[in-house]
Amino acid sequence: MTSPSEEPAWKQRAVERSIKTAKLRAAQRVQRFLDAAQAIIIEKGSTDFTVQEVVDRSRQSLRSFYLQFDGKHELLLALFEDALSRSAEQIRAATAGHTDPMERLKVAVQLLFESSRPDPAAKRPLFTDFAPRLLVSHPAEVKIAHAPLVILLTELMEEASKAGALRPEVSPRRIAAMTMQTVMFVAQSSGTDDGTNKPISADEVWDFCARGFAAE
Repeated sequence: MTSPSEEPAWKQRAVERSIKTAKLRAAQRVQRFLDAAQAIIIEKGSTDFTVQEVVDRSRQSLRSFYLQFDGKHELLLALFEDALSRSAEQIRAATAGHTDPMERLKVAVQLLFESSRPDPAAKRPLFTDFAPRLLVSHPAEVKIAHAPLVILLTELMEEASKAGALRPEVSPRRIAAMTMQTVMFVAQSSGTDDGTNKPISADEVWDFCARGFAAE
């Protein structure tokens, strides 16, 4: 039996169903805004657009936009987080085909390096324009956006540690974060070694991360 102060079961079910429907509709509206913004970015090759352009492209209302986002910054942040999350999923899928822990780490590091390299032919203003500004102005948001990659690399580091492939004193999570930052920074920088025009390769980056530079 339910106490007098409790809602009847039928009412609880109705409310839950209503909330579920509202969440689904909100998610659909959000995705339409994201898709519209992404299409505009691809067309323009930059993040130089207005909220009104996104609203018009999505065929939704300005009021609906501001119910989902605080403004353009939050919209761009959502796109950035989504892109990094998808990148982590792709890397995870690629590592699944390997059983050796260090080989899985190698695949992850090399794919992260290649996907982070600037490509003049591929217009990715979220990474070339928005991300550098975000790193300076909102470092906490950058940390949250990179969480899926850190989680993935931490899992791979933990597997390698259990297999005895890492130094026993290292922290898998700390090493994972350092590795991610190193790989992405090297990839996004000039990409050439000092004094030559030879590009840094994914193999070199893996060798550095796996071995470091101190003699054994």
